[in-house]
Amino acid sequence: MTMMNECAARISALQEKLQQQELDGALFIYPIDVYYFTLTRQNSTLWVPAKGEPLLLVRKSLSRAKQEACIADIRPFPRSKEFAPLFEGQQQIGLCFDVTPLQQYNYYSKLLPERKFVDISMQFRTQRSVKSSFELERLRHSGTQLSQVFASMSDYLRPGLREVDLAAEFESRLRRIGGEGLVRMRAFNQELFGGLAVTGPSGSSSGFFDGAVTGRGMSDASPHGASTTVIEAGQPVLLDYTGVFDGYIVDMTRMYICGELSERMQHAFEVACQIQAAVVADLKPGAIASTLFAKAEQMADEAGLKDYFMGVPGENARFVGHGVGLELDELPVLAQGFDAPLVAGQTIAIEPKFVFPDLGAIGIENTFAVSEQGGEKLTPLADDLIKI
Repeated sequence: MTMMNECAARISALQEKLQQQELDGALFIYPIDVYYFTLTRQNSTLWVPAKGEPLLLVRKSLSRAKQEACIADIRPFPRSKEFAPLFEGQQQIGLCFDVTPLQQYNYYSKLLPERKFVDISMQFRTQRSVKSSFELERLRHSGTQLSQVFASMSDYLRPGLREVDLAAEFESRLRRIGGEGLVRMRAFNQELFGGLAVTGPSGSSSGFFDGAVTGRGMSDASPHGASTTVIEAGQPVLLDYTGVFDGYIVDMTRMYICGELSERMQHAFEVACQIQAAVVADLKPGAIASTLFAKAEQMADEAGLKDYFMGVPGENARFVGHGVGLELDELPVLAQGFDAPLVAGQTIAIEPKFVFPDLGAIGIENTFAVSEQGGEKLTPLADDLIKI
């Protein structure tokens, strides 16, 4: 499929939903949402009517948007008095409330008085959760590239390095092969610096990040990821990184050890791999996300590890998998309360992990595509513990 056809298919799918909801069109102001439909991330506002051709209004850079965008009607963003006439007769307008600041809502309400804005966040995110063949190829490429970097780290890791030394080397290697580094997250108050490298008790540091492992970070202003903690022999080293290529994100974790892993951590690692295998076998169309989370939690409980599952006791993350794509926190989420059935083509990072206050973090993570045969692994490196 060509890029023009890809954009046309996405717009057509949206327009079908807009017509079902009896909306006149949808306005997109969030950069990655604009990119999804146009394949340009320039500073723009996109109007997609329920019927007819979309319109891209560009603040900057108009010249680059014209080079990149896969739609025909591209214009400079108009002056305020020229904006409303472009929407003559359009009364019911879809808008993604989840990423629209109040200031922007008020701004567009003034530009388009007497219009009704309707939240289409969930409908849009649901559409984006199902990846086309065009997108799956990009995700496979991201997974292959990221796997190469994980595999290469055994020639660098050794006792005496600081977490930040290991992180810097990983990030340098990833960047050199084209990793873009920008990890987009939709959730409010969440931010991420590409990934993390943690070792021993440092890996059990709790924090704001909505995940199993946070890390100490370099300061209280940036309390996430690698710190200056020194890697010691016998302590597990967890590398959890995203790979971003052509805008598409995969998420992946591998475990390393300089020496031998303790019996308790070895057991936890084996259970994590067993949970991943059980969940992945059921990543088929029709499976219920909350049921898969319940299965993972039950397996952790049966192994005597429920208190440590997906975080330090008392601060456990309440999911075992999250959708990925152009953002790190896409739908679906394998968590309690997410009862919609899975759909072929959805891409999900499965990450069963255990966090022990005295020993640190251990687990596994890979990105998979939902298919009739179960999860298709998009991060092809073997899951084995890597011994140095």
